[in-house]
Order: sequence, then structure tokens, then C-alpha cells
Amino acid sequence: MGDNKRPENMERITTPELADAFITEQLEALRAQIGDKKVLLALSGGVDSSVVAALLIKAVGKQLVCVHVNHGLLRKGEPEQVIEVFRDNLDANLIYVDASDRFLSKLTDVTDPEIKRKIIGAEFIDVFAEEAGKLDGIEFLAQGTIYPDILESGPVKAHHNVGGLPEEMDFELVEPVKFLFKDEVRVVGRQLGLPENMVNRQPFPGPGLGVRCPGAITRDRLEAVRESDAILREEFAAHGLEGKVWQYVTVVPDFKSTGVRNDVRAFEWPCIIRAVNTRDAMTATIEEIPYDLLAKLAARITSEVPGINRVLYDVTPKPTGTIEYE
Repeated sequence: MGDNKRPENMERITTPELADAFITEQLEALRAQIGDKKVLLALSGGVDSSVVAALLIKAVGKQLVCVHVNHGLLRKGEPEQVIEVFRDNLDANLIYVDASDRFLSKLTDVTDPEIKRKIIGAEFIDVFAEEAGKLDGIEFLAQGTIYPDILESGPVKAHHNVGGLPEEMDFELVEPVKFLFKDEVRVVGRQLGLPENMVNRQPFPGPGLGVRCPGAITRDRLEAVRESDAILREEFAAHGLEGKVWQYVTVVPDFKSTGVRNDVRAFEWPCIIRAVNTRDAMTATIEEIPYDLLAKLAARITSEVPGINRVLYDVTPKPTGTIEYE
């Protein structure tokens, strides 16, 4: 792997002191690499790209241009938090692109999961390339590559932007956290002052909530996924499970069943809750959610989310079930 092999003597970053030393070292390295040039970053709001953004802001300030593309498949409140944290609090040079309508219109009536992923990936590349084309003097592309990405898929974190970037974007890569594991990235993020709910953000796939809206994505069902996910995250945090369970999601499949609402039959969707623990995402076990919490989730989701009349709990480990539904 050459330059993409983690140094054998590199100490695991487990304490604030080690994180501070890493930050100091990286700031020096980033300034030496970038000089007075500009660097571009696709800022998703996930922990990896957020930590890279915070490092680069400290290192080169306004020479960093962050592009946050809202493809309409983000979780509730995520675009707003990215703007608040980076533009308002850290004074970042942030370009926000709301491309929701553009993405969702291309996904109309598309049911095949792989085709959906390809559409989302290709559209992201197009939007990002359009924004990059409006900028002058960009010579570097920053990415939130971390060490497991290198081990699993090679030196470029293609899935970070759902499919890589066009070859004509001949930028030199800037990857300051490429030798870190996810837990180390979180420690560094805390030392950089990022909010805890951003540092502890769960893994989130490039296609976003699209993988939790099986079948053809419709705006109303996508909104049901987004709202139920927000309730799940809120209740897990209130019950002390945030940061203790590796990933927890809601899924709203494309079928309906009969229920009763206001004494009238209601033909509505089910909402599936999935909560898993894993070390490497290759296998996963099921988190046992206390019944009182499940009952509260069922009551809140069916009463607060339009179109949902049932709440189900998926108890399938991986294998045979995958962590996401698509």
C-alpha cells in the first residue's frame, strides 16, 4: 500500500492529549502541503468530513471551500446543523446547495436499489462538479478518508461522495485523517470543539435515507422515514443509548396494512426499527431495546408521523439480514 499504510509506531489516539498532539502535527503538515492555494471539500456533516473541515479551517482558514450538497435524503436537521456549526460558528467558507428537487425528480418511479444508488451517485458528482467549476484557483481536494476505507476499498474514499469524482478534476488529495480509525476520529473531533451529536453521529450511507425507503421513493414516505428517524434518535438519546448502540434506524417499506385511526379504518405504512451492534460491519448483533422504550416509540411514531399505523422491531442479525435495507 506504500504511503497508505498506517505507520507501525503510530500510537492509538485514545486521550485528549494524544488528540492535541495529532492536531498540532496535522496543522503543520496541512500548511506545508497546501501553502497559499485553495482546497475543496465535500462536507456531508458526518464525523469524518466534519473533522477534516475543522482541521483545515484551523490550518488554512478561508482557503478551504466547503460544499454541502443537500440531496433531499439527509436526516432531519442535518443541513441546518452543518450551516450553524461551520458557517455561523467556525466562519467557514461554505457553499450550501439545496438540490433536493433535482435528486428526487430523477428518482421518481425507480425501484431497483442499485439503480437508485447510481442515480444518486452520478447526480452528486454532477452537482459537486458544477459548484467546483464556478471556483478559481482550486488545486487540492480534501476527503474524509479514514483507515478502514483504505483497508476495504483502496486509497480513495469513493463512497464518501457516493461514487468518486470525475477524472477531469485533477486535484491533489488532502486526507489528514486517513490513518485513523473511527473512534480516533471522534476523539480528535471533540478536541477540535465539534458538537457531541456531530462527533457521535452514526454511520450514514452516501444515498442517505434512500436506502431506508425501499422501492420507489415518494416524498411523503421519505418524510415519514425522516420524522420517525428523528423520534428514534431523540428517544435513544433520552434513554442513554446514544453512543452505546452502533447504529439505529427506521425504515418505511413500500406497502400498507389496515389499521384504525379515530375509529376509522386506516390503510397506512408500517415503520420498522432496526438497532444493531458491530465491530466491523461484517457481522452484527441485535440491541435488546427495553419494552417500555419500544412502547413509547410505537406510541410517538404512530401518533406523530403521518401515514404510519404500525411499528415493528427487526430482530434479524447479520447474517442473514444486512444492516441497511438496500
